[in-house]
Amino acid sequence: METRVRYAEIRPYTVPDSLSELTGPTDGFVELPIDLDWSQQRRYDLAVDKDRRRLYETVIREAMSPAELTRFLHAGLLLQLWPSLWLPPRARSLWQEKFPELRWIAA
Repeated sequence: METRVRYAEIRPYTVPDSLSELTGPTDGFVELPIDLDWSQQRRYDLAVDKDRRRLYETVIREAMSPAELTRFLHAGLLLQLWPSLWLPPRARSLWQEKFPELRWIAA
């Protein structure tokens, strides 16, 4: 029987060197560039929980450089949102391996 490998299992995900590097916005509106979010609604209101979660999920899944993570994510918000983020298992695992505090928060 042929074993299939899903793209999500081998896809590269970017992880910052330190959570303290994540100094993105904590309020207002954020508009993602088209290379991170190609949907029609790329503008997120950080005052709205659903928007905050979608923004963080999108950036964590799609960022190809630490600079993109730094620009759009904030460490405090990430820690707050982490348990409720829907992420590919491999992305979640990579972040939690690098930052055990995320694993503790998710437990």
